[in-house]
Amino acid sequence: MYLFPAVAFIALFILALGYYHVRRQGSAERESRIIERYAGGIEGRNAPFPVFLYLTIAGTVIWVIAYILLIGLLKVRY
Repeated sequence: MYLFPAVAFIALFILALGYYHVRRQGSAERESRIIERYAGGIEGRNAPFPVFLYLTIAGTVIWVIAYILLIGLLKVRY
């Protein structure tokens, strides 16, 4: 019961990285242009942030705020 949400999230995360962003004009150029170079040959690009990560972060923030408010308003005690 506790393991399933973690496994489901990992599976969705892996699938989402395969379709990682919405393509717009200039997306191909942004992905290929190097904007930073680090020691050891690491190159940084201005690649788009995955949409799934936006949704994951937003869902986490909404859940935390709702949890805090509901615990506070309902005065649930353990």
